[in-house]
Amino acid sequence: DCNEWPVAFLGALYAGVVPVAVNTLLTADDYAYMLEHSRAQAAIVSGALLPTLAAAMVKSDHELGKVVVAQPQAPLHPAEVDFEAFIAAQAPLERPASTGPDDPGFWLYSSGSTGRPKGTVHSHANPYWTAELYGKAVLGLRESDLCFSAAKLFFAYGLGNALSFPLAVGATVLLMGERPTPEAVFRRWTGALDTLGGRKPTVFYGAPTGFAGMLAHPALPAREQVALRLVSSAGEALPAEIGERFKRHFGVDIVDGIGSTEMLHIFISNRPERVRYGSTGWPVPGYEVALRGEDGQPVADGEPGDLYIQGPSAAMMYWGNRTKTRETFQGGWTKSGDKYIRNADGSYTYGGRSDDMLKVSGIYVSPFEVEATLVQHPAVLEAAVIGVADADGLTRVKAFVVPKPGANPSDEELKAFVKDRLAPYKYPRQIEFVPDLPKTATGKIQRFKLREREAAR
Repeated sequence: DCNEWPVAFLGALYAGVVPVAVNTLLTADDYAYMLEHSRAQAAIVSGALLPTLAAAMVKSDHELGKVVVAQPQAPLHPAEVDFEAFIAAQAPLERPASTGPDDPGFWLYSSGSTGRPKGTVHSHANPYWTAELYGKAVLGLRESDLCFSAAKLFFAYGLGNALSFPLAVGATVLLMGERPTPEAVFRRWTGALDTLGGRKPTVFYGAPTGFAGMLAHPALPAREQVALRLVSSAGEALPAEIGERFKRHFGVDIVDGIGSTEMLHIFISNRPERVRYGSTGWPVPGYEVALRGEDGQPVADGEPGDLYIQGPSAAMMYWGNRTKTRETFQGGWTKSGDKYIRNADGSYTYGGRSDDMLKVSGIYVSPFEVEATLVQHPAVLEAAVIGVADADGLTRVKAFVVPKPGANPSDEELKAFVKDRLAPYKYPRQIEFVPDLPKTATGKIQRFKLREREAAR
């Protein structure tokens, strides 16, 4: 994230150009695919990322006619132009392009938690709706807030957090170019950067993986060192244990919610004044949600179902992918690919991705439920659960566990821990200790990669 990003993005919208926000943590092969898939005519890139883009251009049959480089780190080639020089050479537009609210405004590529990223097309109006329905009505953002998002602007979550939401209320944004390590986040929380003039963020947006790492870090700031009044989480369901530990330490709840690239931001959420840890919360006003069984019919409270959402910020389509568009966008409803359970109080509890759900002894098992139980153990930092076949070809639960630094739990210890807290058929029959888990850049666990790894053995 840098100052040039919102200038380029908003300027493109103003001019009627369709910007495609791209994850800066990907490889040249990923960018080669996106260049060909999007048929982009120009690229705006940071100097640090220019070599990777150049490699992608060599690998792809791209259509780029111009490459604009922000903060170049080396002399530019004739086909490349400096961002500031490019801006200075343009005559200001007298008026915006004659686009309408339902015209294609921008693309976001999905995070790839289930495979190849999809080009998700959003309208000009969609950022307005997420800011009104969630940023203002649920989070209650204020003009006086200093907003800081660990999620970058190229993610749907980060785009709302650090651009459309603050703009909607006149708040200030703190952008961070470096990766959101605990140390980098703590420097900003405590106002330690000279550029802040001692000012501290009042709003922070993170993800469960990041919160877990921060709480385990020896440099975790004391409550009186920060000025946080509102903390939000998305990207993966928040384990209750992490939210409760954060609240005990800082005196502020983590407001967990679920959003998606397809819906642009959060549509089910806890509330700043009403948090139920272990639950994703209640539907955001302006959105409808429904849970359906395998037969397409509504399921009863307490039963897992496929989550469908209806709301004004839904994407228009996946570019160049009619089959997946029809599978996902159905008669005004968006199929999320998540399993959820509706509770008696109207809140919703996450049950895992639909393609991650396990059927053990004829009964559905939520990977997230087992993972959330494992991370309650004092020696466990992270966990991911998949299904594996036993000698008889039956599905059994397997857990991949990342221990906390210095911890050395046994698999039998962890099995017993889960057995004591969940139904017997849910405990992991196999536990493998690993140094880390495969994740997307937003912190979503890529269980499909664990399944691929297991199948290759």
